[in-house]
Amino acid sequence: MRQSLEPTPDPGWIIAHEGYNVLTENAVESRFAFGNGFLGMRAALAGGRGPSWLSWLGGVRWRSWPRCYVAGLFDIPNTEPPVPALAPVADWSRVLITLNGKPLLAHEGQMLRGIRTLDLRRGLLLSAWTHCTPAGVTTSGRGLALLSLADRAAGLQLLRAELDRDGVDVKLEATFAMASLDVKPMLLEQDLGSWRTEVTGKGVAMAGAATLRLGGKLREPERPFPLLWVWSWRSIAGQVIELDRMVAVARAGNPEDDPAPRAAAALERSRLLGWRAVLAAHEAAWNARWTASDIVIEGDEAMQRALRFAVYHLTSAANPEDEHVSIGARGLTGDAYFGHVFWDTEIYLLPFYIAVWPEAARALLMYRFHTLPAARAKAAQAGYRGALYAWESADTGEETTPEHVVGADGAIVEILTGKMEHHISADIAYAVWQYWRATGDDEFFLGAGAEILLETARFWACRGIAEPDGKRHIRHVIGPDEYHEDVDDNAFTNVMARWNIARALEALELLQAGWPERAAVLRRKLSLGDDELADWRDAVARLVTGLDPATGIYQQFAGFNALDPLDLAAYAGANMPIDVVIKRQRTQRSQVVKQADVVALIALLPKEFPGELAERNFRYYEPKCAHGSSLSTSMHGLVASRLGDAEMALRYLHKTAALDLDLDPNSAGGVRIAGLGGMWQTVMLGFGGVDLMGDILEINPKVPPQWRSLSFRLCWKGRVVAIRIAGGALQATLVQGEAMDIRIAGATHKLTAGMLQVSI
Repeated sequence: MRQSLEPTPDPGWIIAHEGYNVLTENAVESRFAFGNGFLGMRAALAGGRGPSWLSWLGGVRWRSWPRCYVAGLFDIPNTEPPVPALAPVADWSRVLITLNGKPLLAHEGQMLRGIRTLDLRRGLLLSAWTHCTPAGVTTSGRGLALLSLADRAAGLQLLRAELDRDGVDVKLEATFAMASLDVKPMLLEQDLGSWRTEVTGKGVAMAGAATLRLGGKLREPERPFPLLWVWSWRSIAGQVIELDRMVAVARAGNPEDDPAPRAAAALERSRLLGWRAVLAAHEAAWNARWTASDIVIEGDEAMQRALRFAVYHLTSAANPEDEHVSIGARGLTGDAYFGHVFWDTEIYLLPFYIAVWPEAARALLMYRFHTLPAARAKAAQAGYRGALYAWESADTGEETTPEHVVGADGAIVEILTGKMEHHISADIAYAVWQYWRATGDDEFFLGAGAEILLETARFWACRGIAEPDGKRHIRHVIGPDEYHEDVDDNAFTNVMARWNIARALEALELLQAGWPERAAVLRRKLSLGDDELADWRDAVARLVTGLDPATGIYQQFAGFNALDPLDLAAYAGANMPIDVVIKRQRTQRSQVVKQADVVALIALLPKEFPGELAERNFRYYEPKCAHGSSLSTSMHGLVASRLGDAEMALRYLHKTAALDLDLDPNSAGGVRIAGLGGMWQTVMLGFGGVDLMGDILEINPKVPPQWRSLSFRLCWKGRVVAIRIAGGALQATLVQGEAMDIRIAGATHKLTAGMLQVSI
């Protein structure tokens, strides 16, 4: 066991935190969270933290916020407004140690050493500690926890400890802490429990097994209650205590489905393997993922580690085996946003999965296909045809954005994003097209993707109303800049809508040319006639974009240019969001942008900004952005890198990395996974110059001069290509698949077996 508890020796794969601070502990637990896309767990200390039952907190702050999550397990809690939330399940890692009848608590006595280590290479949370109690008893130990990437139902915990003196009465309890679990128990047996959510009727089952050895000898536990193991003994100084615990979890989507047998079977798989084989299989699965997705930077150790941290969490969040769940705004690392899914997934995360893990990307897009009926229903309820996706989505795809919240002063605050932030439908269509172009997955396109494209286009054609000025307008929306609500003709929304309609028309032409029978079936299914298609073409031609031909600047929305200018540099020292500093009403009257809006449009649709238009619009809007969202800095970094401004791009890249790595207290609600996906895009799509949207794979690198080299792999239509950029040359190697064309720095080459080297 001892060797397994040691971290990877290469410091480039290690994130460590030493010490304990109540002000940052919740953020540490988010940052060091671990998961496998089905299960997620915050990095709370296994022992010594005390109980975490819920009560009215007032001004008291929890030291720790232990949580274990199951993807897709939503219920509607007793909140106002009542919206679905990701329900926590039992904390299966809890260990309670008592010495001479007194619990061993981290905040009592003296913590001589305490360090948590995230081993990115192996996908492990490791811990080491030395603690002296008020009575002078010193306990030292190491721990390991994982949620298996090889068998997503399985988890493993290892603990190795020893005391420094003889004759201490020791009791160790390995428990499934259930104090905060607000679900109905359906079955409780010694090694197995199952519960059901009260409102949604979803089921979850958890099975466990625990073994303890003293000095290498197996010791039988007491079993006073289900899922509780208790051992008692008198200490011998230096005697090694070894605990290993396995857990297995299963989820059920409806009351008729019993998850208990699946959890029991998953536990039996792990028990037959033994913890060493469970650990080895998990490490092998992580090794395979790192082979596919690692990015190697020579010349910037800090960014190398930050980027691996990003890839670690992106890998931990996805489950290609389940196409009925998606990734929430904080993944499975915290409670913020109730586990709801936003546009973050398609715009900030999907490019990573498309490029290095297409199976995961496909599952995430199939979630949107399965929730298409809810998107149709939302559009119809608003008086439109087609599909309007939920701004915040849970398991069913119904709109879960609260219509109002109670402010800090007790006033009711209306929430308009669920009613007006419609660009989500174009964002999903964008991801569908990007996935299909990069993978050539015709089965997905025929069975799901084309229908999403057509139904979202139908919504936009209906949404763009023809007016007496001869143009079509989209009024009463919220763009990415949420500081300004209920605006008309938001450039991001309108241009993305026009693009969505144009791609749907193109998709239909491709269907009719390549699969005419499938095209006819789909048109009949959607009642899509020639007159409606003519209206779509009219929408593409006449939809307002906001571009001023005289200046080359896209007006962010109608009337934006008439708002009051605001010098953000004057507020550079403020440690609060700008809308808090200058108040909401002044913010709405000002040319201040919450996050990348037109800049995001430049990032997603660079062909809409030919010549100098990208540079001109970026330089115009970049000083106006207050970055009031964690989504913002990475988009600015991506555009700056493409424009060749490496200094600015690196500055934004490091700002994005600092959001979670610097233990911002706002990280307590979970890691900002969209920012992590945005970091990856800045490096791969920006500095690496990868273009996944063309007819062939295109790479136009602009690596910062500070970096000696940049290496990565990516997938392209069934192939795997390895790229290394260094010393003014690009090396491309076809690792897997048939020969292909590749465009490097504007020139097209044939990539066959062996290595292709091109000067850039």
